[in-house]
Amino acid sequence: MTGIVVTVRHVREEMLCTRGMRDWLTHHGFSVSDFVSHGLPVETLEATGDAFALRVCERARKEAA
Repeated sequence: MTGIVVTVRHVREEMLCTRGMRDWLTHHGFSVSDFVSHGLPVETLEATGDAFALRVCERARKEAA
């Protein structure tokens, strides 16, 4: 585990819709309130294989580098 956490800020920096983010999180079984409050580890989101997740994870990883 890398310790890198994806947050709402990463979603906004990628200029993605936060409403869509909420729908996406719910669809994948993640808690919206937990994500908004604490974020999610990049590994957790990358495991979905979803393009939305991979895009925001890449942003978080670049920031951490």
